[in-house]
Amino acid sequence: MSSPSAGTAQPTPKTSPSASARARLDRLFKGDWAGLHFSANIFVATVLLWLILRKFAGLNPIWAISSMIAASDPVVKTAMKTFHGRIVNSLLGCAVGMLVLVVGGSNAWKLPIALSAAAFLSAYVVRVQVMFRQAPITAAIVIASELERHSKIGGVELGARRVAEVLLGCVVGVAVSWAMSKLWPLPATKPQPKPSTPEQLPSR
Repeated sequence: MSSPSAGTAQPTPKTSPSASARARLDRLFKGDWAGLHFSANIFVATVLLWLILRKFAGLNPIWAISSMIAASDPVVKTAMKTFHGRIVNSLLGCAVGMLVLVVGGSNAWKLPIALSAAAFLSAYVVRVQVMFRQAPITAAIVIASELERHSKIGGVELGARRVAEVLLGCVVGVAVSWAMSKLWPLPATKPQPKPSTPEQLPSR
């Protein structure tokens, strides 16, 4: 005698609305959530920098925000590597820019001299390959500050302030990346299946 349950369809397990929504999003993003996490990090960090610099200090946060974007990454290890390289090369570019600004006087060649010197020192003395372009970029920020203020003292002051904003953006970018990785961890990427290779006949 057959059991009463034989031939009857088993009830399908019900999924929660959150699991169903996550499955739909996973199909939409094709399993790659890094872009969404990066966008969320940028949003949170931009709001923080805007409140700190614009609302409380009355400064333009564009330098800090641009630095934060370059230092942010949904993978914390990558963000830390970028943070270390950016900090070291920013300090190098700031030192070179300040030195050329003070010693160079009104020489029109101080901008290319400062940029080339910062790039040379970053490549052959400091040797921090990650974000090595930050050294000449920071030197250009310092030199451009004097061109904007048309005075050496005002240029040094404005250049130091902008470099501080760049460093603040780096710190906020890495801090937000770390905090978001704890609050909203990045899902592990699914390994891609290896392409099948045709079987080879054994050699005779």
